Amino acid sequence: MKFFKFSFLITATILSMSIDSIGQTQEQIDAEEIKALILSEQAAANQGVYNNNYSANGALEFWSSGGLLVEIAPDGRDFGGGTQNLSRKHITVASLVPGKAAVAYYYSEGSIKPNNSEAVSVYRTRVSQTFVKEGGSWKIRSSHWSPMQGGSGTTQVALD
Repeated sequence: MKFFKFSFLITATILSMSIDSIGQTQEQIDAEEIKALILSEQAAANQGVYNNNYSANGALEFWSSGGLLVEIAPDGRDFGGGTQNLSRKHITVASLVPGKAAVAYYYSEGSIKPNNSEAVSVYRTRVSQTFVKEGGSWKIRSSHWSPMQGGSGTTQVALD
């Protein structure tokens, strides 16, 4: 009888650890996927290629210019050929619903020159973005870009 109780206790402990690690593993997978998306998106943008990683429902954004809330169509933002040399740093991802929704927090810094807008040589912002999983891929549902002290956001206030 002691052996049965002992093996039951071991089995229950292993099962509870496995169940806990499944949730943690999904959150870790979410974080890795979203971090990779953020970094690859920035690398492409630095080369002048802007990927459309917006939700099929579009997105809402506050830009670093301090302008009003901007509604982004599902086909994304048109950067109109501006240039940038930015890096995204200290990316932290908080899973809201594992495998379905998460928020990423990070810093974006470098230089940026939006088309039809002034160049910003010391662009430094704090970013928070909400991601949802659609069709097996992470998509942006909302973004908030706010300038850091000693840095500047863009002067861009409209999609045009």
